[in-house]
Amino acid sequence: MKPALVLSALALALSVHAQDKPAAPAAKPSLTIQTTQAQAAQWATRLPVNGNVAAWQEAVIGAEVGGMRIAEVLVNVGDRVKKGQLLVRLSPGTLQADLAATRASLQEAEVNARDARAQAERVKPLTGTEALSAQQIEATLAAADMAEARVASLKARLMADELRLGYTRITAPDDGVITAREAVEGALAQPGQELLRLQRQGRLEWRAEVPGPLLDQVKVGQKARVQIGSASVDGRVRQVAPKIDAQTRNGLVYVDLPPTAGARAGLFARGELLQGEGSVLTLPQSAVLLRDGFSYVFKLDGNKVRQTKVETGQRQGDRVEIKQGLDAKAAVALSGVGFLADGDTVRVAPAAGAPAPAQQ
Repeated sequence: MKPALVLSALALALSVHAQDKPAAPAAKPSLTIQTTQAQAAQWATRLPVNGNVAAWQEAVIGAEVGGMRIAEVLVNVGDRVKKGQLLVRLSPGTLQADLAATRASLQEAEVNARDARAQAERVKPLTGTEALSAQQIEATLAAADMAEARVASLKARLMADELRLGYTRITAPDDGVITAREAVEGALAQPGQELLRLQRQGRLEWRAEVPGPLLDQVKVGQKARVQIGSASVDGRVRQVAPKIDAQTRNGLVYVDLPPTAGARAGLFARGELLQGEGSVLTLPQSAVLLRDGFSYVFKLDGNKVRQTKVETGQRQGDRVEIKQGLDAKAAVALSGVGFLADGDTVRVAPAAGAPAPAQQ
């Protein structure tokens, strides 16, 4: 074989072998990040809890006399009323006639009592004389006493009749808001039957459910913040329940809400009980990654990042409390953490406003 042919065959074999060898994997490009460090801040210690909004006090308004027809209902659900305002009027039926008859009987009894008393005054000086027998004198004096007793009895009946007639006018026991109406015009009212329900003074409270072991941390007068819809409302603890529910193991904390809260009774609300200020470590929320139910940050380690699990706490604005898992001096990725993985190579960009590195 000629030398030229041997060299050609050898070159071809080397070329084929080089093509069969896999190419080296390309290096993963480094990501450019900015870093930050945890900052200490004075934040109020907060106890997050849930609860229901309820009326401070609710009065059930009903009829105190029975067998009377409801003549007129003057309010409806949602109406604001004043103390003493007429709410429901019952048909008086025969009460007015009974009252008039009692007054007439009282007038007659008073006339008879005056006559009987005058007669008694005339016979008293005759006691011990022979003008009238002792029995006649005693009978006259007894008749005067009976006449006065009759007057007293009719006065008591008159007061009762007036009271019963007054019960036909059902008024508001306090300022407030009508929250329920059962009264129907034309229906018969029965004693104790609920006709209306009144939210006294329009006041609402938030009944926060606090875990039993934490209940001792809550004090009367403590501030609270309740989330009502999209608004945050400030309140104050009025009362702490003395016992813990055996089923839920929670205790109730009663928080007064301002009249301008815009809440409604029955609303479920989340909130916080504020327990004074303390020093906490915080990071921007953009530096914290929530993954699989846990919180992580990416801590800078040379030119790489290490995914580090942390325990977070409360949030204020765009910052979050870091309770455990991070040294205050550690540098962590500030943003874009959703694109990072443990061990990624990174390039740290200068902070905003810092001079760019000189070009070589």
